[in-house]
Amino acid sequence: MHRLAERVHVIEKSKIEESLVVLERRPEIISLGAGEPDFPAPKNVVEFANKMLKKGFTHYSPLQGRHELREALTKKLKKENKIDVSPDEIVITCGSKEALLLSMLTVIDKGQNVIIPDPGYVAYRPIVQLIDGIPKHLHLREEDGFAIHPEQLKKLIDEKTRAIVINTPSNPTGTVLKKKILEEIADIAVDRNLIIICDEAYEKLIYDDAKHVSIAGLNGMMKHVITTQTFSKSYAMCGFRVGYAVAAADVIKEMKEFKICTTLSPPTAYQLAAVEALKNSDKYVQKMRKEYNRRRKLIVRRLDEIQKTRCIKPEGAFYTFPNIKELEMNSKEVTDFFLKKAKVLVIPGTEFGEFGEGFVRLSYATAYEKIEKAMERIDQAIRKI
Repeated sequence: MHRLAERVHVIEKSKIEESLVVLERRPEIISLGAGEPDFPAPKNVVEFANKMLKKGFTHYSPLQGRHELREALTKKLKKENKIDVSPDEIVITCGSKEALLLSMLTVIDKGQNVIIPDPGYVAYRPIVQLIDGIPKHLHLREEDGFAIHPEQLKKLIDEKTRAIVINTPSNPTGTVLKKKILEEIADIAVDRNLIIICDEAYEKLIYDDAKHVSIAGLNGMMKHVITTQTFSKSYAMCGFRVGYAVAAADVIKEMKEFKICTTLSPPTAYQLAAVEALKNSDKYVQKMRKEYNRRRKLIVRRLDEIQKTRCIKPEGAFYTFPNIKELEMNSKEVTDFFLKKAKVLVIPGTEFGEFGEGFVRLSYATAYEKIEKAMERIDQAIRKI
């Protein structure tokens, strides 16, 4: 038996990983566990990427990323996010997860506290622990719509606190943080001299009257915020591995230096394809968002109709996070019950933190007809309890 480093224990066995194995072996299972779009990447982007590969763009890019992409992103950020930056304030990464890792490597020292949302994205806690930071879980409550409560946030801050992680729209809850709440979080960060790491992976997947606001776009906040974004969700380009971080130039400079130890750069041809996505794929994004919205309405309606479940209507991303406490089983037991009795795969809420207990995550990044069938199976299984 090999003697392994202590940090291997930081990464717990994931129910999401288990679910992929189940789906591979049991084709009769309907999955509502997807964490990626079920749409292919835009056709024009795929064709452009192939064109770049044939032209010989098969070598490394600079550590900070291709200038063409960073230049295009400055225009996108100013127009859509109200973030006015230069190319020197952007680093291109392999998805937003690398952007999160580089962000924390750059601003968090050993023993410093990082406040993370709970329930929240599965990678926040282990990344903090891998770099010897200490995660402090901010309880997001159903009665608050899973939004951050600024007074509760203040109570977690002490002399060891260095950063606050926020995620809007949220995985797993679909919550979109309102501008007023973001302004209060911004005031807290400025008063306490804290860094905000803002994960905006689902920024374009917004529904109804909700509006996405980037906290870095608020007056004077650029120097207090690291914003991470990606092409994976909005443009269905998960496999292209192109994300980016936006921050003050001195922060980006150090993040860039860490890339010598991680990925060097995302694939060069795919960075150029990301420029094509920014320029010519808006209609495709709108098409996806429209279909997600149709599915969202279906899944929320059915969850409200099914006995012993209730669901806050998500405003963003492609997840619902229903309350299943009336089933009198814990989250993992409900997940196992749905898999065994309904042949439907969902993700237990505890995958996203201890305060996810009593909830499960259902994704609507799957076909409308499959969602209809899955919800009918769940309904019938619960009726037989």
